[in-house]
Amino acid sequence: MTTTAAPTTAPFRFFDLYVVRTRRLGPSMVRITFGGARLAELLTGGRDQRVKLFFPQPHQTVPVFDDQGDGWYAAWRVQDPAERSIMRTYTVRAQRRLPEPELDVDFALHGAEQGTSGPAGSWAANAVPGDRISILGPVVEDNGGVDFRPPQGTDWILLSGDETALPAIAGILEWLSPGTKAKVWIEVAHAADRQELPSFADADITWLVREESDADRTDRVVDAIRGAELPEGVPYAWIAGESGTVKALRRHLVKERGFDRRAVKFTGYWRRGASEEQLLAEFNAAAAAARD
Repeated sequence: MTTTAAPTTAPFRFFDLYVVRTRRLGPSMVRITFGGARLAELLTGGRDQRVKLFFPQPHQTVPVFDDQGDGWYAAWRVQDPAERSIMRTYTVRAQRRLPEPELDVDFALHGAEQGTSGPAGSWAANAVPGDRISILGPVVEDNGGVDFRPPQGTDWILLSGDETALPAIAGILEWLSPGTKAKVWIEVAHAADRQELPSFADADITWLVREESDADRTDRVVDAIRGAELPEGVPYAWIAGESGTVKALRRHLVKERGFDRRAVKFTGYWRRGASEEQLLAEFNAAAAAARD
């Protein structure tokens, strides 16, 4: 997922976690359940709750920090990149408090078995009980790490994303009130990557499987939604995944479907051909230019 602005430590705190168990959800996804001594203090807002995960370098067993206080981000940036913890952004899939506090995070593996995955995917593919990471997570439920916020007067929901957005879509569907109309499109690599997605909402879910089509991924998603009959009333759209696909879909919804642009929440979790470090560097450069 794409790193954007670095969150401050309030209302977020660092938690040291360890792997309790792992479970493959399909060829392209693994669920890792974490435990931790203070995990009960973490309070998520559900839906698409974002957190920062910090992984050890391949030669380390725990993530290394110079500072976990208010100045953590500045300290992290100037650490040796070969020694500092590897930072990535993920969605909380589920949290349980009993019998012991546990946290589930679903990881899209992105070619980990072929050795082409990034550091987070490689770590997740090889994680075993006892492995350690750190998390910067919220200690208040209403926090800036939740983006799905349909306004009053919304009549129905549109959701779209690839496997990187699947955990967030699943969390949103679980959160929706009974009877809420939702049209959902989810792109995955393989038919076996499809999941059961419990919801009280009146959700119509379409799975777009890449191995079943030679079409470009952006064209596949936009064409599927372009050809769909959408409900009447005021919509609210949440779209996430590959940046180019997200932008193309937002353009379609606003310009062709007449969605109010303020009712379309869109997030590029990743971009073809760019690492998260490159995206973070671009964000920092843009922020510095804006300040100047």
